[in-house]
Parts: sequence; C-alpha cells; structure tokens
Amino acid sequence: EVAILSRSKRNSAYALSYFWNPDQNEINKEAVNSCEYIINLAGENIGAKRWTSKRKQKILESRIKSTLLIFNNLEKNHKLSAYITASAIGYYGALTSKDIFHETDAPANDFLGQTCKEWEEAADIFARAGIRTVKIRTGIVLSKEGGALAKLNIPIRLGFASPIGHGKQYMPWIHIEDLCNIYIQAIKANEMAGPYNAVAPEHITNKEFTRKAAQKLNKPFWFPNIPPFVLKLGFGELSSMLLSGSRVSSEKLLAAGYSFQFPDIDSAFENLYVNK
Repeated sequence: EVAILSRSKRNSAYALSYFWNPDQNEINKEAVNSCEYIINLAGENIGAKRWTSKRKQKILESRIKSTLLIFNNLEKNHKLSAYITASAIGYYGALTSKDIFHETDAPANDFLGQTCKEWEEAADIFARAGIRTVKIRTGIVLSKEGGALAKLNIPIRLGFASPIGHGKQYMPWIHIEDLCNIYIQAIKANEMAGPYNAVAPEHITNKEFTRKAAQKLNKPFWFPNIPPFVLKLGFGELSSMLLSGSRVSSEKLLAAGYSFQFPDIDSAFENLYVNK
C-alpha cells in the first residue's frame, strides 16, 4: 500500500494521506513509523523564481527541514528499510566542461553544487542509523504533464526555436517514466545505496535538443541563438541553469541492472509528442 505525505489536510482520492508541514515542524508520526520505504521528493522549486538571497535560503532549507523532520520522528520500533531521497545533477555545478561527471566526483562550489551537497549530507543521517539510503541525482525531467518540457515548448510553438546561448551546453535529461521506474528499483534492489545519476545514457546538446523538438512540432529551427544577456536580464543567476550543462554518466545505474525504456531523445520524443 502506498501512502503520501501532504501539506493538505484533505484526504487524497488516490492513496492514504498523512498531513505534514515541514515549515512548522509538523508531521504525523504514524506516517514515518508504519512504512517500510520513504521516498522524499520535497523541496522548493529551484526554477520557479529568480534567485534572491531569501529565495536561495528557502530552496536549501526546504530540503534540509523535510529530511530532518522525518528522521527526528522515527521511533525505536520503526519499520523503515530504506530512505530514498531526490537530489539533482546540479551537484556537479552549473558549468559546461569536457568532463563526463560520475557519482564519485566532488560537488561544485556554486549555489547548485553546495545545495545538493548539503541536501545529500542531511540524508546521510539515515545511513548512519543503519538505514539503506539512496540518493537520486536527477536530470531535466521530460513529461507530457508539464514541467521543463512544457516551458521549453512555448517559444518553439510560437515559431522561435533557437538554441540558448551558444547551444553547445549539454542537457542531461530523463523521461518521467524512467525516473519513476528508477525509484521503484531503488525500493526493490537491496544492494542499491548511495548516489545514482538519473539521466538517460544519450548525451545531447541544447542545440540538438531544440532542433529535434522543433522537428517534432513541425516548427522552423531558427538562428541566431538566444543571447546570454537576454536570459541574464530576465532570470539573473538562475540563467546559469539554462546557459550551462555538462555530460553526466548513467553507468552506475546501468551497472545496477536498470534498463532504460527511453535511452535516447528520439525514443523519448516519439512518446512525449504523440498528441502534439
């Protein structure tokens, strides 16, 4: 049986629902002490607004607070076998380099890198308590239901399919169905522990991603590229997420036995743009 932690006190129509409010340090203890596995996806949306100092603090604290709230409410007779937390490929930083990043690489010193580092370190409290802990470093999630792809599609649908910046930055991505299946495998596979990069095996640049998306939507692929200063004016430091990107390896996940349903962008777009 699946149960969910929700900030709403209304019962969910889809699953057993327990109330929590990490900001107020509130949680239903039964929720964390009666389950075998916890998947924690909580955290303020990184890409929703400009990164002011206050916004940065909220992005970090929302991740740390939710993690510690769960752990601090575990009782001695808890049934928890594994704690699985979201993380992000932002761990490796907002940069474009020739490197292919692996789970053993050090975190970057920028805001994204340090946020992910502290996020994962907070989760280590479960590992120190003898609970199997898995960290899913997630790339750009592609889904029919909205999210990153919907935002990327807006200018393309309007006829402005242009690469961002120089367009050579990589976009480590993953299909939502693969991401869900990775979490399921993390529950079932007792040998899985530590960080895993949840990204498709194929490496693709922003230019190629945009070109293929435009092709699927039957829209022209335009030049020149969108100048970096335009994004910096609109998004500030947040623009670094759009203007930078390096390759990230999925080798550890493959070695753990995971088989991607959508290993390349062509197969992903074939599924995502069915009703374009």
